[in-house]
Amino acid sequence: MNESAKIPADFKLADPVQFALNMAKVFEQAAAIVRLLAERPDIARQDTETQVTPVDQVAKTVGALAQAYMANPQKLMEAQTKLWSGYSQLWQNAWARLLGEAASPPVAEPGRADRRFKDKDWQENTVFDFLMQFYLISAEWAQDLVRNAEGLDDHTRHKARFYVEQIANALSPSNFVFTNPEVLRATLATNGANLVEGLKHLEEDIRAGGGRLRIKQSDTDAFEIGCNIALTPGKVIFRNELFELIQYAPATAEVFAIPLLIFPPWINKFYILDLNPKKSFIRWAVEQGLTVFVVSWVNANEEQSRKTFSDYMRDGFLAAIQATQDATAAEKLNVVGYCIGGTLTAASLGYMAAKNDKRVNAVTFLTTQVDFEKAGDLLVYVDEEQIKWIEDRMSDKGYLPGSRMQDAFNLLRSNDLIWSHVINNYMLGKEPLPFDLLYWNSDSTRMPAGLHSCYLRECCMANKLSQGKMVLDNVRIDLKKVKIPVYNLAAREDHIAPLASAFRVGRFMGGETKLVVSGSGHIAGVINPPEANKYRYWTNSKPASTIEEWFKGATEHPGSWWPDWLEWVSQRSGPKVPAREPGGDKLPALEDAPGSYVRVRGD
Repeated sequence: MNESAKIPADFKLADPVQFALNMAKVFEQAAAIVRLLAERPDIARQDTETQVTPVDQVAKTVGALAQAYMANPQKLMEAQTKLWSGYSQLWQNAWARLLGEAASPPVAEPGRADRRFKDKDWQENTVFDFLMQFYLISAEWAQDLVRNAEGLDDHTRHKARFYVEQIANALSPSNFVFTNPEVLRATLATNGANLVEGLKHLEEDIRAGGGRLRIKQSDTDAFEIGCNIALTPGKVIFRNELFELIQYAPATAEVFAIPLLIFPPWINKFYILDLNPKKSFIRWAVEQGLTVFVVSWVNANEEQSRKTFSDYMRDGFLAAIQATQDATAAEKLNVVGYCIGGTLTAASLGYMAAKNDKRVNAVTFLTTQVDFEKAGDLLVYVDEEQIKWIEDRMSDKGYLPGSRMQDAFNLLRSNDLIWSHVINNYMLGKEPLPFDLLYWNSDSTRMPAGLHSCYLRECCMANKLSQGKMVLDNVRIDLKKVKIPVYNLAAREDHIAPLASAFRVGRFMGGETKLVVSGSGHIAGVINPPEANKYRYWTNSKPASTIEEWFKGATEHPGSWWPDWLEWVSQRSGPKVPAREPGGDKLPALEDAPGSYVRVRGD
């Protein structure tokens, strides 16, 4: 018999008596958690509120998939034959391996980016290797069912693929104690103490969520805004009901005459751009001689419930521009829009163009979408039935709790943002490590009902912005009238604003667009300081109709895109002038950065 079929020493129980005692504690803790959940008031309503999408949507979509195959039994038979062929080959390989014969090539292998099966025993141990391949064959077969189904419209197929992926992710053998070699080793080595500790973490997370499981992604006690995160010196110089405007203190004796105003997404907090001194885009920009302002959006409550895209343009974007001018006496300024903040920026620039307002000199878009035809997996949540369902959820409070938005985004990368933490926290019984990015990711914000509904309907579902049909304050928005220079940064592995979607920004703007593609994803592709010497980026000055064509003629550069952007924006920032200190007669400082709005939790 092959050595890999034998039980390794690290899979043997250390102390059977202690193991039995710990298992008794596990059952006691599990019973206590069940009682805790049962004691929640208005449990049915709370369960409905915690759903990311209506349950009947999943059932209806899977039902449509089943119906497609019932109408074509021959196709179902072909799919079943392929599945059993994979199982048969796997069984033969496993049996040969048990008999000590030369190993055959695996029937299925995890992708290079799949971190679930990195433990050595997924390959070296015959049993775990069999479980892994059996799972991968089944998961791929399920996705093939979706891909090959006939008669499904594109949206239903997209939803089916997403739901099947989530089900497959949940059923991975890595998510169960006795089929995950790392967890099993820990359980045997500690006599089950890891499970005892894990259930303590589970109960703590349920209590912290008010009866709703809120998985801890980072050590939240390790960070405090303004103390070891969001540290760049500056002052809040303006405040209204939608935002605080922060002006950062200069780091050079002279600065460029044209200031820089940043519009982050209101769906998250601005300090993703100021995590710590080494990662801070804001601090770095200040050190390059730019006068930097950033909008810190309010964490919405009932008072903002009726605010719409027009309100965020008028009392957000345009108000911030005026305040920046008041603080600097600058006739023009450059703006940066990140993600959905970039969508607002584009729409607002269209409004300004219609009004012949030329105060913005140049614009930078960071992982931004203005055309939502290829918006990726976020479109799974966008159809009339689901939007109406979300609107009903928002109607009582006037906003969507930040935790719901966090859940929706976490599902887009559920293996990394959900299941890896389930394994670490609840199965291995480990405390989550301090990680500033995951702390920021869990620091959620609330969505005003009016704004969120407007964005889902006008942008995501009807795609009006790209079609020139969006109307803001009675003005039709035509992005082609925006003639200013554009720096468009897209991220190659972006799962929020997919590359194929962000690539299209230049197609709709009227000015000259420089497209730059960064390595990595929606966050790491943007937050990539030069000193880290990580990733890479691509440039291509020639126009292309598709991203594939663009890459064929692109030049690859090592490291961060920040210096490339600095060269571009410096050429559009005017001469040097004496540095400007935040606060003054016209806009005196209200408080130190990072301000008050950013400290409000959105649970």
